[in-house]
Amino acid sequence: MTNTLLTLEGVSLVLPDGKPLFSHINAQFDARHTGMVGRNGVGKSQLARILAGRVMPTSGTCYGSEKVRYLAQHLSPENYHTVAMLAGVDAPLAALARIEAGSTCQADFDLVADNWDIRQRLQIQLAAAGLDYLSPETATHRLSGGEAMRVALSGAMLSQPDFLILDEPTNHLDSTSREALMQQLACWPQGLLVISHDRRLLQQMERIVELSSLGLHSYGGNYDIYQQIKARETAAAMQQLEHLKTERKRQEQALRDKRERLEKRQSRGSRLGKEANQANILLGRQKARSEVSAGKQEKQVAESQIRLNQQVQNAAKNIEHSPRIVMHDHSIFSGTHQVARLSEITLPFAPAPYDTLDLTVYGGQRIGIRGPNGCGKSTLLRILAGQLSPVLGTCDIRGKIAYLDQQLSLLDPQQNVLTQLLKVNTQAGESRLRMQLAQLGLDATHVSLPCGQLSGGEQLKAALATVIYASPPASCLLLDEPSNHLDLVSLQALEQLLNQYSGTLLVVSHDDVFLSQIGLTHGLVAGKNGWELMLV
Repeated sequence: MTNTLLTLEGVSLVLPDGKPLFSHINAQFDARHTGMVGRNGVGKSQLARILAGRVMPTSGTCYGSEKVRYLAQHLSPENYHTVAMLAGVDAPLAALARIEAGSTCQADFDLVADNWDIRQRLQIQLAAAGLDYLSPETATHRLSGGEAMRVALSGAMLSQPDFLILDEPTNHLDSTSREALMQQLACWPQGLLVISHDRRLLQQMERIVELSSLGLHSYGGNYDIYQQIKARETAAAMQQLEHLKTERKRQEQALRDKRERLEKRQSRGSRLGKEANQANILLGRQKARSEVSAGKQEKQVAESQIRLNQQVQNAAKNIEHSPRIVMHDHSIFSGTHQVARLSEITLPFAPAPYDTLDLTVYGGQRIGIRGPNGCGKSTLLRILAGQLSPVLGTCDIRGKIAYLDQQLSLLDPQQNVLTQLLKVNTQAGESRLRMQLAQLGLDATHVSLPCGQLSGGEQLKAALATVIYASPPASCLLLDEPSNHLDLVSLQALEQLLNQYSGTLLVVSHDDVFLSQIGLTHGLVAGKNGWELMLV
C-alpha cells in the first residue's frame, strides 16, 4: 500500500464575492503520478494551491508532508534574472561564492547548510533536462518558455520535495520541450500532481482525478482508462435518468387513472344514494367519508409526485451536460481553387533555415503547421493574413482569410459577440444569428456578456462565429495555438467544430493529439533542412 502524502478532509473554498467554488472535498494523494482534469473555472488551480499550503481553505483541513513544491501556471521568467534564481538556488550559490572568497559569516554557512555541491547538482539536473548548455549565471531573458519551465522544474527536483505540483506545465511548449518535460516527469520518484489538458502528458499518469460541480472523483489509471470509465459512468447515469423519467410517466398515468376511477365511484355513489331515497343525513355522511378518502388519495398523489420529481432531479445532477455543437457553413466554398501562393518568400524574424519558404495553398486543404518555438510559424500566418510583408518574394492571397491569433485580438472585449456578429452580417437577422450562436454553445446569457468576461473556450467560439457567420464567411481559417488554455471539454468541442468546417484550414499547434483529431490533409513541418509540406 502506497503511503499517503497529502490528505484533504472536508475542504471547501468560498470566493471573496461569496460564491462557493467547491465544497466538502475529501481526497488522498500518494506517490502515484496523478493528473487533475476539470472545466476551466471549477477551481483546479485553487485546490492545487491549498494542497501546496499557498491558500487556506474556507473550511476543512489539508495535512501531510511539509515538503511540497508548487510551480504555478505563469512563471514570468522576467521576474527572475538568472537561471539560478529561476531554479530557486541563487541564495545558497551566492553564499557559497562568498565562503569560497573568504567569508566566515555564520549566515552564509546557514544558507549553504549541507548543499556544498549545489552547483554540481544543478548542472546534473539541467543536463538531465537537456539544458546542459545553460549555466547558473545565464540570463533568463534568453530562455524560451519551454526552457524556463524545464529550469524551474529542475530546481524543484533539486529541492527534493516529497510532493510536486505542476499547473499546466506544457502550455506554450513546443514538441521538443514537451517531450523533454515528460521524460523529466517520468523519472520523478516522488508524489506528483499535474493539472493539465495535455492528453499525451495525462496518458503517462498513473491516476486521473476530476474536479467538477459533483466534487473530486478519482479514476485509477491513465487518461485512456479515465475516458473509458467516464463514458461508462455517463452512459449509466443517462440510462438511470431515462429509467426514472419513464417510471415517473408510468406512475403519473397510473395516478391519473386512479383519480378518474375515484371520481367515477363518487359520482355513482351519489347518484345511487339519491335513487335509493336515502335521508340527507346519511348522504352527507357518505359524502364526507368520500371526501376524506379523496383527500388522502390526493395527498398520496402529491407526495408521490414530489418523490419522483426529486429522484429525477438527483439523477440529472449526476450528469454534466455537454450539448451537441453544430456549425452552419453551407455557404463556404471548398473547391480546389488556389487560396494563396507564396513564391520564394523570406520570412522576417525567422532564423535560417526557416527563413525561406515556397508554398501554395489550395481550397479544402487542412494543414497542420509544426516546428520549434521561434521558427516563424506565427509569422507565416500573419503574412497569409496580410498583417506582415515578407522581406523578399511575392504573396498572392485570394478569397477571404480570417486569422485568429493566440490573443483572439479580432474580438472587442468590451462588446458582446452578438453585437460584433451583427456588424459583419447585416443580412441573416438577429433571431437566426442567436440560434446559430446557441448551437455553438453560446446561449442567451453568454451572447449578452462582454467578450472579455467569457471563458477561453467561449471566446474561441465567439471568434469563430464572427468569421464563419460573417457575410461573406471566411473561406480560409488561420488558427494560432487555438488549444492553449482550453479545458478538455472545450478542446473536444473545438475539435468537433473544426471537423464540421468545410473551408481551408491552417493550424499552428504543438498538441499532437489535437492535430490528429481535426482531419488534417497535410503537415507543414519546420525540420532540420527547413520547411517541408507533406501528406498526412
